[in-house]
Amino acid sequence: MTILGAVPSAVDEPSCYSLARNDWFCPAYLADRRSELLDATVQHLGITVAAVLVGLLIAVPLALLARRLPRLEAGVLAVSTGIYTVPSLALFSLLLPFTGLSAATVVIGLALYALTILVRALLDGLRAVPEAVRESATGLGYSRSRRLLRVELPLALPVVMAGLRVATVSTVALTTVGALVSYGGLGNLLVTGVAQSFRAQILTAAVLCVVLAVLLDALLVLAQRALTPWTRA
Repeated sequence: MTILGAVPSAVDEPSCYSLARNDWFCPAYLADRRSELLDATVQHLGITVAAVLVGLLIAVPLALLARRLPRLEAGVLAVSTGIYTVPSLALFSLLLPFTGLSAATVVIGLALYALTILVRALLDGLRAVPEAVRESATGLGYSRSRRLLRVELPLALPVVMAGLRVATVSTVALTTVGALVSYGGLGNLLVTGVAQSFRAQILTAAVLCVVLAVLLDALLVLAQRALTPWTRA
């Protein structure tokens, strides 16, 4: 399907996203491509949320292992940081033999990128728990696992949530590179928009990315406020 509309006759006013005008802001484009924009936004949101959740599921045991065995901490941080430096094109190419041209390729790749932020946030959060609090919990008969779940993780939550917010916002931006394998959500619109110099599509996709990042960040802030009421006392 041709992205830019055909040039109308001289009698009619050309559409704002026609070749004749190609405006940056175009209400007609928003109305005509509403379904396409909604599908791209939903795909973008789904990939972002899935990638952050997968990254968190991987980061938690890695952080706990690094905390339990300090000799492994440098190695864990080096590996997670090293993955972040791998170009997305190379990372997706390494995953393609296993996941193919699917959304899983993007989700796994972005989850690996999120590790460098999430692992550090978890370690910093756990370190922020005062030693006196740990000793008090131990003195009250808390086992190691119970102390972690009931005392340390709740107290580490503000720092962990701060890292989660950074990881989520950066993943919203990184999801656009999924356009390399046709699963980039709004990134697909950016790529075709740039290729065809389609201004309305470029600006709309970029603005939607920003709005999505702001909304997800706001939701995480609200979740943090609900989970850590003692920080407002």
